Amino acid sequence: MINQLSWKVGGQQGEGIESTGEIFSIALNRLGYYLYGYRHFSSRIKGGHTNNKIRVSTSQIRSISDDLDILVAFDQETIELNYKELHDKGIMIADAKFNPKQPEDTEASLYAVPFTEIATELGTSLMKNMVAVGATCAVLNLDIKVFEEVVQEIFGRKGQQVVDKNMEAIQAGFDFMKEKLSDDTELMELEKADGMKRLFMIGNDAIALGALAGGCRFMAAYPITPASEIMEYLIKKLPALGGSVIQTEDEIAAATMAIGANYAGVRAITASAGPGLSLKMEAIGLSGITETPLVIVDTQRGGPSTGLPTKQEQSDLMAMIYGTHGEIPKIVLAPSTVQEAFYDTAEAFNLAEEYQCPVIVLTDLQLSLGKQTVEPLDFSKVEIRRGKLATEELPEIENKGYFKRFEVTEDGVSPRVIPGMKNGIHHVTGVEHDETGKPSESAANRNAQMDKRFRKVENVKFNTPVHKYAPHEEADLLIVGFNSTRGAIEEAMGRLENDGVKVNHAQVRLIHPFPTDELLPLVKSAKKIAVVENNATGQLANIMKMNVGHAEKVHKLLKYDGNPFLPHEIHTKCKELF
Repeated sequence: MINQLSWKVGGQQGEGIESTGEIFSIALNRLGYYLYGYRHFSSRIKGGHTNNKIRVSTSQIRSISDDLDILVAFDQETIELNYKELHDKGIMIADAKFNPKQPEDTEASLYAVPFTEIATELGTSLMKNMVAVGATCAVLNLDIKVFEEVVQEIFGRKGQQVVDKNMEAIQAGFDFMKEKLSDDTELMELEKADGMKRLFMIGNDAIALGALAGGCRFMAAYPITPASEIMEYLIKKLPALGGSVIQTEDEIAAATMAIGANYAGVRAITASAGPGLSLKMEAIGLSGITETPLVIVDTQRGGPSTGLPTKQEQSDLMAMIYGTHGEIPKIVLAPSTVQEAFYDTAEAFNLAEEYQCPVIVLTDLQLSLGKQTVEPLDFSKVEIRRGKLATEELPEIENKGYFKRFEVTEDGVSPRVIPGMKNGIHHVTGVEHDETGKPSESAANRNAQMDKRFRKVENVKFNTPVHKYAPHEEADLLIVGFNSTRGAIEEAMGRLENDGVKVNHAQVRLIHPFPTDELLPLVKSAKKIAVVENNATGQLANIMKMNVGHAEKVHKLLKYDGNPFLPHEIHTKCKELF
């Protein structure tokens, strides 16, 4: 019996690879197992190698595994690209159609199973992925009945005959593989899960759900990988709540439409990836100077330009903080789990209205598209706070003057109204302005308005700006990361502790304004600091040096080949520091 399994299916895009992984993982999720999945896919609609690696465990997991137990291959390329992940007792289950060849430098076993032939005999070769699922069940000694509910949900609308045929395909794959396995083959039978019902979702769905819970009723966006699922989710859900989604002609229009909606009092969102955020920058500056709330999601991917549009990277930090021309206050959040993506997105709308500035929810491809187990969400934790938005009748202004929408206040936050409110008339312009919004180039006014705007974010209140695990008062090593690196860091920490290294961990969740006071004690008490990030220049490390100091302690652990960190990579690189 094993308490953890790593399973991967691969082939050409368009062959049903994603649905194979989806059916396998949903069924195991419903048995109560924890799962973490990561898809490797090509930046084209059809063709090119793709794989889906899914980790199954009886306990919480937050990263993909170092090695691999089972590889399901629909072509030889899948074997050649992925077999080195298999441990010595690993198993390859390959479609006999392509006459699979065993690599010479592996002790993993290869079983040729006629996925396509069996599926064709049952009615259509499209069911070869179901045959593969059945073959996997034989290796796991897993009752195929666990798939009946999932197959019914996915294929039920096509009729009971289609459902029955797919279950026949799973059974046929199971039976064939059972015959192939010898009596002394060590099965990879999983320990029984706890049976608890948990969510299984990608980060983008959690972001969209968080937006709904946070009162968002309008989205303007343009499709882009890896952010499109946010828009697709809200297209289905917002109309039922009286909201709407507009697919705009470009990213500039998306950002300005969202600003217009927020100005009118409707909580609105826009989402994109690095190239789209570059186009939104001027509009983000407009949000900053007009002090109009705006929530933006940036799902980081490989850059620059088109770069690696379907691969992992974390290289937008500096752009999100300093990308706009001129200087404006902004808040940048960085959730590290799917659960945090839900709660942080809901909170982003509160922060945007309370501080009247752009709030960027920064994720990365691994977090946005990686599917993982999520504990039930607590909607009672979500609250709606609208800051200084006037909800009652405004007092009459002396001499019928204009409302001081940009009034210089002690906390930097001015009173806010929505269009049409009696006694709330004011100017709104992207040029510098006085307290009523009237354009002004006065030096004194410029200083007053700039100082006021930045005063707003001097004391941003955000729950848990740094996720800290600090068991040691004095640590040999402090590991710092952000977004999806959290899981791999946590696993590497356990291995380092076994090596006798005293390790603390800080996952930064508020990128800007930087949580210096939260991080400084951990930095001071550590002999060395390893900053783990998926980029080539160490952007988070450089931000830390600017805000926290102690540059002589900081070491950059970087990876920028398009793949996420594995636990052993962080473990190995950290050991090299000693």
